[in-house]
Amino acid sequence: MSDVTCSISTDLPHSTSPALDFKVVASQGRARSSVVRLPHFTALTPMFMPVGTQGTVKGMSKGTVKGMTSQQLEELDCHVILGNTYHLESRPGSDLVAELGGLHDFISWPRAMLTDSGGFQMVSLLHLAEITEAGVEFQSPVDGARLLLTPEQSMGIQNRLGADIMMALDDVVSSVSTSAERFEEATHRTTRWIDRCIAAHTRPAEQNLFGIIQGGLDERLRAISIEDLVARQLPGYAIGGLAGGEDKDSFWRMVSFCTARLPADKPRYVMGIGYPMDVVICSALGADMYDSVYPTRTARFGVALVPDGVLKLKTAACANDFRPIDDTCSCMTCQRYTRAFLQGLVARDLPFAAHLVTYHNIAYMQRLGRDMRAAIAEQRFPAFVRGFVHQHHPEGDAPAWICRALDAAGIPLTKPHETAA
Repeated sequence: MSDVTCSISTDLPHSTSPALDFKVVASQGRARSSVVRLPHFTALTPMFMPVGTQGTVKGMSKGTVKGMTSQQLEELDCHVILGNTYHLESRPGSDLVAELGGLHDFISWPRAMLTDSGGFQMVSLLHLAEITEAGVEFQSPVDGARLLLTPEQSMGIQNRLGADIMMALDDVVSSVSTSAERFEEATHRTTRWIDRCIAAHTRPAEQNLFGIIQGGLDERLRAISIEDLVARQLPGYAIGGLAGGEDKDSFWRMVSFCTARLPADKPRYVMGIGYPMDVVICSALGADMYDSVYPTRTARFGVALVPDGVLKLKTAACANDFRPIDDTCSCMTCQRYTRAFLQGLVARDLPFAAHLVTYHNIAYMQRLGRDMRAAIAEQRFPAFVRGFVHQHHPEGDAPAWICRALDAAGIPLTKPHETAA
């Protein structure tokens, strides 16, 4: 599972923070392959990070949780996994986690971790939240109790959890909101809150605080947010507020706009991105890190990620198909089980099926990261991207947004005299 070795050039971007060392080791066009040295692990980008909401990457069926073990995530070469501040504070509580040695010891995970600030719940649990300058007050969906999440509270919780990377509390607005005033307010509040987060952060030598760029689909607001947050000289930056239902052209244009303006010597993290095509496109546009529940959530419905898109294991055609999910995949699921076997489990909605497909989908995403890193290192990334798109759209019918995004990345899918529809 190792990456192709490439020499580190002193001419490529490099920055050092108290708890993070970031080096771009190879680039081609806007795409880059990087090394991110964190307190618990040296991660490589482009990188997909599985989401473990309460420290567990789920495999679930009919409400029965069969989570992935830390050992399995290590086997799959996951470099960083996510935990969610809001949910971890709700259960089991950051004080208990800290008492037991921090989140790494609590879940027996030796590699790197990233904790979300809890801010995303402003969107996902908006009906349970009230947003003010002080912070966000939630009504717990578990017991109805009220929880005030301020920048200071978020930092305190995350300092106790002890993740390698912790996200600043930002004011999140759904990308499909029609309120220009709300986006304006949220952009400037995010800047005010980052200063409160910095002041409250008590472990800067052990944990990295990343800021989150906001501004919706407005380039003016995005530019303001980038300028404000970059001025704070943070260890890394995330692009937030996307993947919330906006059209694909708006999505890639905002990613492209932000990556072109964020520092070349700092990690660039596009939050909430998990569709393989989106990960490839964003990497072509210069992003480094991604996270999403998509690969694991779709596995719980019997949908496997494969080189040409997705395989729906519930379909009757799989019942007599004795091939693995993907005959090019070396994961345990593909090496030991057939589509026919999995179809029988998935059709009955058995937890074991969700576990096996989840294992494969995480393996797929980790291999995608390795393949992109190798392609960049070997200076064949444009060919890799064209091949990836062709596998998904063998008839040459790639959606126009993909063509336009790759044109912006300098990887046209068409000949110079042709025009993408």
